[in-house]
Amino acid sequence: MKARVAFFSVVPSPYQRDFFHALAERHEISLRVFYLEASSPDSPWPEKPLESHEEILPGFWCSLGAARLHINWRLPNLADFDVVVLNSLISPTAQWLMRFRLKNKPWFFWGEHLRTQHGWRKMLHNALIAPLNNAIGIVGIGTRAAADYGARFPGVKNFSIPYCCELQSFLDTPHTAKNSNETVFIFCGQMIARKGVDLLLAAFGLVAARKINVRLLLVGREAELPSLLQKLDTSTREKIFYAGFQPPEDLPRYFAQADVFILPSRYDGWGVVVNQALGAGLPVICSDAVGAGHDLVAEEVNGLKFETDDANSLAEKMERFVTEPALSARMGEESRRIAADFLPEKGAEKWIEIFQSIGNQ
Repeated sequence: MKARVAFFSVVPSPYQRDFFHALAERHEISLRVFYLEASSPDSPWPEKPLESHEEILPGFWCSLGAARLHINWRLPNLADFDVVVLNSLISPTAQWLMRFRLKNKPWFFWGEHLRTQHGWRKMLHNALIAPLNNAIGIVGIGTRAAADYGARFPGVKNFSIPYCCELQSFLDTPHTAKNSNETVFIFCGQMIARKGVDLLLAAFGLVAARKINVRLLLVGREAELPSLLQKLDTSTREKIFYAGFQPPEDLPRYFAQADVFILPSRYDGWGVVVNQALGAGLPVICSDAVGAGHDLVAEEVNGLKFETDDANSLAEKMERFVTEPALSARMGEESRRIAADFLPEKGAEKWIEIFQSIGNQ
């Protein structure tokens, strides 16, 4: 008999939907996915029709600082499911489910690495995450998240499943022919301080100032970019191309124009763009605050890591790919090889193993 599984997630992001599609194809379970909202204002992905296993719950959200708090109604009858998975934590809907509706139901929390809080924020944060002690298991998105959850909740079973998303379009897109003497770096994401874009621009300025033939390609929402670019000299700005926000299906052709992918975040619970960089056959430079870097980037194998907030160190890593031309191709091949382990089908297989493990208890 198929296990009846319900996932509650925030928004139908293209990357989670890749995974949910693969999971819905598995014969071992019957899947339903409930989203707290139809679209996110800070991630303007093109809306696409929902699949038969997906549903948007009626409701609304309000802001609390940078957080969005969801309040939903007409929640499904949880008696229709054998196990529930929550991918939301602080919203009133998630808190209601964890504290009251899931008391007699096996449930998992599934989430990225939690940010460190201080003062009154830490007290509030601890109160909000306290219900996780009642989960049957916590699935951290990657080893860094899993280790943190394991330390916070030692009495709850702990699992690690990295983000797995569709990469075939990246794997199939050939690299664009370009000037062989030029090294092209690419960043994809919001142009904000949390993503370390100011660090990237500072590091790129250091590299460009040495008269090295380099170019920086930026893809994503503009956000703080105009003010950040004003701090650079004219000659450096001339080597930077901003492509704007691009829908997921157009990203492979931008990644194909680059030699090296950079994610210099000050905090990133995961960073699915690292998955995409691997699929595109690019080496990765990332900060040690990027969750995906702990699972997808092997030092000196398919990328390099630098200490968060250190623009000089980032510049040194970038220069390696300029002074060692063969490095990009060698590490890029390793990235493609590693990418095969992080496709949606791989993630679905790991979830099936978890569901089967609780069924055997």
